Amino acid sequence: MLSLRVALGSRPEVLLRRLLVVAAAAGTGFLLLAVLGHALAHPADAPDGLVRLLWCAAPFAATVHLSVLVARTEPSGRLHAGLAAAGLGRHGLPLLAAASSALNCGLGVLIALLGFLFLRGDLPGPHLAGVAEALGADRELPFAGALTLSATLPLTAAVAAAVVLRPRRSGREEPAGNEGRTPPGLPWGVALVAIGLAVQISSAGDAGAPGPGGTLPLPGGLGHVAPAVVGGWLLTATGMVLAMPGLVHLCGRLLASYRPGALRLLAGRALQEEAALVGRPLGALCAVAATALAGTDRLGAAAHPVGPLTALGAFLVVLSAVATALTATVDAKRARRPATAALTRLGAPAALLRNAAAVRALAVLGVVLPLTLLIARLGTLPLP
Repeated sequence: MLSLRVALGSRPEVLLRRLLVVAAAAGTGFLLLAVLGHALAHPADAPDGLVRLLWCAAPFAATVHLSVLVARTEPSGRLHAGLAAAGLGRHGLPLLAAASSALNCGLGVLIALLGFLFLRGDLPGPHLAGVAEALGADRELPFAGALTLSATLPLTAAVAAAVVLRPRRSGREEPAGNEGRTPPGLPWGVALVAIGLAVQISSAGDAGAPGPGGTLPLPGGLGHVAPAVVGGWLLTATGMVLAMPGLVHLCGRLLASYRPGALRLLAGRALQEEAALVGRPLGALCAVAATALAGTDRLGAAAHPVGPLTALGAFLVVLSAVATALTATVDAKRARRPATAALTRLGAPAALLRNAAAVRALAVLGVVLPLTLLIARLGTLPLP
């Protein structure tokens, strides 16, 4: 109830973030239920159903990531006093974030369940020809299994939000860039990217092997791929997420070095401070972009139409990655407001602040875009 009251009293931009989480959760929940419907329609094809469920992990993880970031970036400073007065203390914020994530994702999967039941013909109304049969309408739906499958997303989002926002022992968090140090994770991220690309290139001979033996079928009937290539993709994406905060911090250090003027110094220091906030969401977006470019190259060569569920899964991943990056950017701008107000009081012109923001964006794009294109190009080498 407290989470619902907080949601109803939120500002419009906060409600928009919550609606994005609800929409992503609805799409992901429908994908999970569609796998169940396919299993009901094809009971003899259990391995194919397991592979379909495995490919749902990407939109599932993207939705959980978006939900956790929205719960983390919502304005909560005003809530501490109220939570303390209610007896929740310092442990109240993680509980509230977990309840908020569960509420958002729960509403989304409820919409997905209603849509799934409607398309199957379990609810009254007009139905699309052929869709009900594809969702196993001729077989009885195990409601316990459907509810259990739908509940995995809200529960996972709630646990992840509670873990991310758990109280630290020191009682405070320090941004990684205040002491001029590169955020941890850059060496490990670079190593994982290198290992992932090496695994993909070394699996070139098995990536397009015909038939199911020793290969993993791609969603939507787009062919087969070696499991090692999928593992290489995962390692590369994880490495990009880990390395991006360090890369953003290094961009800021380069901008602020070698006798900088006021513009470069302001832009560089701001990038160093924002690296911990925007780094990993930006890395996730770059990983999705690199995978999309590599996948587009493969689909263009295969000349195979993409199925509706495959397109929905890809859209959910892209939507979640873009929304996560934009949410982190807005949160970084909000965290920069006290410094911006102080500079304005000191007489800094508004043009200087706008130019500093433009320099920050150009510096990051100048590093991120070539890196993303290079990784995407290297990722297509083992594919036919």
